[in-house]
Amino acid sequence: MVNLTRAMALDHGGDGVRINSVCPSLVKTNMTNGWPQEIRDKFNERIALGRAAEPEEVAAVMAFLASDDASFINGANIPVDGGATASDGQPKIV
Repeated sequence: MVNLTRAMALDHGGDGVRINSVCPSLVKTNMTNGWPQEIRDKFNERIALGRAAEPEEVAAVMAFLASDDASFINGANIPVDGGATASDGQPKIV
């Protein structure tokens, strides 16, 4: 998805079309709310903020990217992951 976003941004930028992607971590949805709590806890251990995203938090980033305020953003892959990509992927020990 990352490379597809970049390639499409290059291909269509001259036409005034901006291509970006949003890369969320765990998001609170009807599907994930049905997961066992221990599974959700394991995901949350790997997120620096310690919790799943609210759907509205992801939607806000998408709305921003679609707005004129993001008119010079093209080919970006925006992590909306509460810091999950900032970690080394290991659960917190302490």
